[in-house]
Amino acid sequence: MASTIRCDIVSAEHEIFHGEATLVVATGEIGELGIAPKHAPLITRLKPGKVVVTLPSGEQLDFAISGGILEVQPQVVTVLADTAVRAQDIDEAAVLAAKGEAERILAGRGEAMEIAEAQAKLAEALVQLQALERLRKNMKH
Repeated sequence: MASTIRCDIVSAEHEIFHGEATLVVATGEIGELGIAPKHAPLITRLKPGKVVVTLPSGEQLDFAISGGILEVQPQVVTVLADTAVRAQDIDEAAVLAAKGEAERILAGRGEAMEIAEAQAKLAEALVQLQALERLRKNMKH
């Protein structure tokens, strides 16, 4: 049996995932991090991007997050995400609409606060679209 580590992915709204994993990959501020069982403890900020959890069966679960904190302890890795969604739960039409609205605001060069918010929404939409693309690619194999 493969060695595992417990993985918890939670957002401000609710728990997204709780279970055993053989590997957790997340996008940290300076690049991708791979967390395996017995990883040294650490805390780091996460950029908007993906979190991929490899289950003991070998199945990979793909999540899109808008940023957050990754905490690694001897027996558990915790992703505290601002927002998180499983790739298969992403509403593509809503994400495309949000992306279009953010691009419209950025093209119009509105207020500074509105631009910052639009940039954040655009980044989140792009992360979710990338997660959908990875999900579709994995389903073909």
